[in-house]
Order: sequence, then C-alpha cells, then structure tokens
Amino acid sequence: MKKTLIVLVSLLVVTAILLISCGSSSTPETSSLAPAASFSTPELSIGRGEKIYTQYCLACHQADGSGVPQLNPPLKNTAYVLGDESKLISIVMNGFTEGVEINGETYTNPMPAVGANFKDGEIADVLTYVRNSFGNKASAISADHVKALRK
Repeated sequence: MKKTLIVLVSLLVVTAILLISCGSSSTPETSSLAPAASFSTPELSIGRGEKIYTQYCLACHQADGSGVPQLNPPLKNTAYVLGDESKLISIVMNGFTEGVEINGETYTNPMPAVGANFKDGEIADVLTYVRNSFGNKASAISADHVKALRK
C-alpha cells in the first residue's frame, strides 16, 4: 500500500514537472484546449484529456506512456494509475518529491504540484485519458471527485 502511494505520488510529481517545465509556455487558461463540458461522456473526456496530455505530459511520460528510465515513471499498467483514483488525483494536484520503485526500477525525478494550474475538469480529463490509454483500462475520473479533493 505504501509502495503504491509512493508510485502514485511520483507519477503526479512527474506529470506536474512536465506540465510546468516540459510543456508549452501557455497555461491551460490561455491555451486553445476546449474546456470540460458540464455534461460529458468518458469518450469526450478521453479526447479532451489526450490534448492536455500531448501538450503538457508527453515530454516526460512519452507518447506511449513508457516514461523515461530512472527519471519519469511509466503510466501504463501500473498500480498507481489503475488503482486508487484519489491517490492519483492527489499526485497531480499536490506533486510528489520522493523516488518511487515500479517493477524493480526506481524513478527519481520530482513532480511539482500542478493543481492550481488546471481546472477540476481538466485534471479529470487528463487522468481519464491516462487511465484508458497505453493499454490501460480503468474507470473515468470525474471533475466532482477532483473538486472534492481540492478542498
């Protein structure tokens, strides 16, 4: 359980670093990304999330979600992505600075907190995309769940 939490937090830290340092210089508020709709389906959320991932996450986590060895953890078929939604949301919103071991490999690149940079729906969309891409198959994350954890 502790190992899963560490992995999840690392994922969020890496995602945040990517969003802040590896991604585009525009912020989500000024980007051309479509805002999350008040009514959504998992398919729509995945489509919006893919755009966010491509702009802010891809540089660190790669196009195929494989990450970067010893730096940025993979996003495919890992417990921290497919497991507890609240932990995954928390990593993205609050960052992660500890090294994490996944499948015998340690990842050490910290992920900064990016929760303040993204709306609840945008975090839900990108995490729904990640949880349903790269061979992953998991439930969608709702903006309401993100909002509840932001408090």
